Amino acid sequence: STLLNCIATIERATAGQIVVAGRDVTRLKGRELTRFRRDGLGFIFQDSNLLDTLTARENIALALSIKGAAARAIPAKTEYVAQQLGVADVLDKFPAQMSGGQRQRVAAARAIVTDPTLILADEPTGALDSRNARVMMDCLTQLNTQMGATIIMVTHDAFAASFASRVVFVRDGRVFNEVRAGEAGRQEMYDRIMRVQAFLGGEARNDA
Repeated sequence: STLLNCIATIERATAGQIVVAGRDVTRLKGRELTRFRRDGLGFIFQDSNLLDTLTARENIALALSIKGAAARAIPAKTEYVAQQLGVADVLDKFPAQMSGGQRQRVAAARAIVTDPTLILADEPTGALDSRNARVMMDCLTQLNTQMGATIIMVTHDAFAASFASRVVFVRDGRVFNEVRAGEAGRQEMYDRIMRVQAFLGGEARNDA
């Protein structure tokens, strides 16, 4: 989460560079920093963070309004993204009227609707049961493969990580290992991740 906060410029890195789309975001200030946060980033959290008093449609559209999108273009863009992510049928519902999986997919729609350079996902399946976790990961895969989104996800869940094309293991603030999918299927990717986790667990026991 600290890494995501630094990328999002919520926290300041004490050293080094963070390069997003060719720009070192640690050097951004003032209006340039505001523009990067508003236009360059989309967020998906463990809790969907939808506004309870707004419908799904209004939650998604709000992101476009904040960005300054033309009012006449907002309804069509909202409908399109909702259709792509399978939440068109809940657009007029409030968050309390949706399932956990539906709320997370609406949150994903809100994140992608502004066409950000990067989507940051912090434990997006953490509050979901296994069925809705699978739905959420399928949704993120769709954002990446069909809608062209670049996603950085933080997770402790090997199942969620197995959907990624690249998994980086961070331990004590340092990159410890990484696994790339390549031609591997998801099951093989999962097995690779589990082997690294087992090694990490064994090291922790040996250090104790």
